Amino acid sequence: MNLLQRAAAPIKQVENNLGPLAELPGTWVGHGYNMIAVPDFQNKQIFRLIVNATRETLSFSPIGGPIPNRGSKQDDILLYGLTYLQQVNDAATDEGIHTEPGLWLHVPPTSDPDAPSTIVRQSTIPHGDSLLAQGQSSCEARAPVIAPVSTLPTPLPGHPPLPLGYTDPYLNGKFPPGFDMQNPNQALVDVLNREIDTGLKIVSTINLPVSTKNVGAVVNIPFIVVNANAVEMDSIFWIETVQRPDGSQFLQLQYTQTVLLVFDGIVWPHISVATLIKR
Repeated sequence: MNLLQRAAAPIKQVENNLGPLAELPGTWVGHGYNMIAVPDFQNKQIFRLIVNATRETLSFSPIGGPIPNRGSKQDDILLYGLTYLQQVNDAATDEGIHTEPGLWLHVPPTSDPDAPSTIVRQSTIPHGDSLLAQGQSSCEARAPVIAPVSTLPTPLPGHPPLPLGYTDPYLNGKFPPGFDMQNPNQALVDVLNREIDTGLKIVSTINLPVSTKNVGAVVNIPFIVVNANAVEMDSIFWIETVQRPDGSQFLQLQYTQTVLLVFDGIVWPHISVATLIKR
């Protein structure tokens, strides 16, 4: 291929080709919460529950040129995408909690397989995990509909019910202000409600749901598989256009993510939520 065919296009043209991902480029900052149950073998406990209020930076950079995928059953297709880096710290101590480099891709419709346009998220986590998740975007002229999410562990099929008192740390623990253990997504709804109370209005939302179910996967190093196997990830990112009373607008990014961990014959939801503003 002639090198000029892959030369980077003007940024406006690149953004046009990103489709539903076009508003992501740039750096987003904000706050949220991170909830996870981890094995605690060394302290002779089955699990330890950790909940952090978080401070987050999420940066996206467009890939300058098209990404050709070669076809043997249909014509070649061109993908467009972004690299990203997510950095999450404890809001009180500034301790690093999470770092994640990855990619978002915009895939055009295809004839073989017969599939509509999709979005793809690929990421790597320094615990020894990699994932590929896919979904279909949508948009609406209103605020997002944010469904509740459960934090409670559940036994694997064929395993006995959880013993009485097993979930006491979930029900009786001390958590950061604003975190709802019954529904961590309530923190996102609370932000929207506070904005409405101050005269702001969500005029449109781009929905970016992706999941490792069906066509995706999570791949882990053997230690993770044996000790706390990450088996599934579902996330939804909402790009929201927020209008001020004077008619001016700004962008807001909210997300919820659930990773399912399996250890001790139990499925443990690991949930992260955040609200970010592009700076």
